[in-house]
Amino acid sequence: MRGFWHAHIGWFFQPDPPDLDRYVADLSTSRSLRVVSFLFPLWVALGLVMPAVLGGVITLSWSGVWTGLIWGGLVRLFLVHHVTWSVNSACHLWGFRPFRSNDMSRDNIVFGILALGEGWHNAHHAFPTSARHGLRWWQIDVSYWIIRTLALLGLAWNVKLPTQEAQAKQRRIA
Repeated sequence: MRGFWHAHIGWFFQPDPPDLDRYVADLSTSRSLRVVSFLFPLWVALGLVMPAVLGGVITLSWSGVWTGLIWGGLVRLFLVHHVTWSVNSACHLWGFRPFRSNDMSRDNIVFGILALGEGWHNAHHAFPTSARHGLRWWQIDVSYWIIRTLALLGLAWNVKLPTQEAQAKQRRIA
């Protein structure tokens, strides 16, 4: 359970590892991403205030303000964060492992859908540079659909996908 706790939320209470820049050098050198990251508290505050204001404006009542704050702000944040964190915790405990990887990552149908494709976690570990994690026809991968659309519009490029040969090579023999 200690490993599950750390993978789910325990990491949040730890300082960044000293070699983090080694893994995210391209991200840490992006000025715009550093600004967005620095402003994280502002984004959280806006994510709570905006639904509250909208609830109040729509209903013209304090009840609408509180309903917007609770359901549009707090509950939404709670669910979105826990679904995201579950990719690193639940998707290492429950699911299936169609590909070889050096860990216990699993493709989890529930989080594959709830996390918009990120729950096909074994595929992510087997092919870490792939933009698509739902590699089977039935695996819903909304994140990839968005990336594909951005590529078609010329807003994303060098989109990588594993070839059929690479997938066959990594596939586990049942």
